Amino acid sequence: MAEAQPVIRIEGLSTRFGDVVVHDNLSMDVRAGEIIALVGGSGSGKTTLLRQVLGLERPSAGTVKVFGIDVHHADPATLQQMRNRWGMLFQHGALFSALSAFDNVAQPMRELRVLPEALVRDAALLKLQMVDIPPEQALRMPADLSGGMVKRVALARALALEPELLFLDEPTAGLDPALSESFVRLIAMLHREMNLTVIMVTHDLDTLLALATRIAVLADKRLIAYGEAEEVVRVDHPFITEYFLGERGQRALQGMRDEREKARAANTHREYDHGK
Repeated sequence: MAEAQPVIRIEGLSTRFGDVVVHDNLSMDVRAGEIIALVGGSGSGKTTLLRQVLGLERPSAGTVKVFGIDVHHADPATLQQMRNRWGMLFQHGALFSALSAFDNVAQPMRELRVLPEALVRDAALLKLQMVDIPPEQALRMPADLSGGMVKRVALARALALEPELLFLDEPTAGLDPALSESFVRLIAMLHREMNLTVIMVTHDLDTLLALATRIAVLADKRLIAYGEAEEVVRVDHPFITEYFLGERGQRALQGMRDEREKARAANTHREYDHGK
């Protein structure tokens, strides 16, 4: 059986700004259903790479294909159709300040100009409910929302068109630990329930280890590691040593291992009960 085409395929990508080289011959694939975390130090090109996948910036060389289509050579109509198949959660939410929470979520559906307003209303309220925003909060303005609520409304807007692909830029930035954990659980639930493929840029170790199926590490203008956490931490590179194997990194890795062990024990217990 032929292997399924990756949702995203990046081949031979290079990025230059004058004499500054950001990426040098970078290649990677993203498979359907994965949660990929992009990590790297300041200036490693994480955000630039994300913008190139979104078609907002053009690389100096190489190709970026999403859903099998080269995003930098697609005509405007095709590119718009592709954008309707993905959602984007910006770091600070980027909600329209003059629109209520409800209208922010409804806006992408209204822009399609094909859905009756009654369906838009029901769908927007459903998306808000999915991120734990009750109907009585739907008419609040962004300025009246807490940081956590802004993130949830922005996530509901990113999911408004039932996307297959979700981009997250620092999804837990600015949230306290309790809110961050809650938001991570929400993303994990939506990933399962909506069969999403997720690409996220994050600095937060707990977030990426809790969510990522594979981690892409950018350093030295290239992809120095790409795999599961346990594979990545075995790569001998100063950034990986500092980022993953310092005191905080070791705590986060141990927390990930403990959670996986608990999940395995729970699965074994269920299988035993089922076999009785």
